[in-house]
Amino acid sequence: MSGARERIIAEARGLAEQVCAVADRPATLAHQFARYGLGQMLPPQVELLSGPGCPVCVTSAGEIDAALALARLPEVTIATFGDMVRVPGSDSTLAHERARGADVRVMLSPMEAVELAEKTDRQVVLLGVGFETTAPGVAVAVAEAKRRGLSNFTVLCTHKRLMPALEALMAAEDVAIDGLLAPGHVSTVIGWGAYRDFVARHHVPCVVAGFEPHEMLRAILALVRQLAEGRAQVENAYPGAVTERGNLKALAAIDRVFEPTDAEWRGLGIIPAGGMKLRAAYADLDATKRFGISIEEGREDPRCRCGEVLRGALRPPECGAFGRACTPAHPLGPCMVSSEGACAAAYKYGGAG
Repeated sequence: MSGARERIIAEARGLAEQVCAVADRPATLAHQFARYGLGQMLPPQVELLSGPGCPVCVTSAGEIDAALALARLPEVTIATFGDMVRVPGSDSTLAHERARGADVRVMLSPMEAVELAEKTDRQVVLLGVGFETTAPGVAVAVAEAKRRGLSNFTVLCTHKRLMPALEALMAAEDVAIDGLLAPGHVSTVIGWGAYRDFVARHHVPCVVAGFEPHEMLRAILALVRQLAEGRAQVENAYPGAVTERGNLKALAAIDRVFEPTDAEWRGLGIIPAGGMKLRAAYADLDATKRFGISIEEGREDPRCRCGEVLRGALRPPECGAFGRACTPAHPLGPCMVSSEGACAAAYKYGGAG
């Protein structure tokens, strides 16, 4: 084991001991990742719940169905990030459609879809999925396709906005949250200052967390200290990547191409201003308009309780299908598909229960 790794492990253990010492009352903390076995290092009065931090997971079944409908069109090539390929819609997946002959390409960057459209006569549809983290790259791709005058490039926009979802999460009747571990990836774009009004409105402490175990434990320690002291503030425990104002260029790219719209989140329903749509100047690049595809209410497998997991009302092993009918090899829902999904992480790191 390297010296750097030993230092990280030692720091994590020390932070966990401090959390145990500070946590003087029960506290339920919403977080975005279910891995590393952090729950086993914490005192029983500190409970970690998964939140809606997985971009693939919160994409609704109806939005997946729209992507499937596009994939079935003979002239269409679907360009997508990898996790989306295996996410179930009402009756299929993009992987199944590809096996039946659909042209589905996995892209590492949205600009790859633009380059592909320039080299082919086929209609290339980019699936715009994710929060403010991925939206800037898709926005740049859309603007560039427009600049190049590509008539065979469109986007299916299912992007989501984090802050309206946090408001919906606080209003959920089946979960009570004492503190929030804000996701580091979104926070690099929107900035830690974006949480200030939310914290003032709900009087819930919020700490921006990094991704490594010691970074998450540092954020958990900051949260339990606030709770012990009766404070509710925004703290940034990921200062190497997150600033108060965020990434201004990325935010400008989003604002130039997209505007807020009501959107369905899996597990949270329709959230006002919870999504993004193309602005009027880019409406001709909207795949739903070009191909006459509408986003309707989809059907989820009744055995899958991914929505409850996403809002913290259910822990993955409490779902009757977890590790039985639903596994990473045969997922019933997106929480078992994505590497960021709570069920996939619980299965991989915590066993099948």
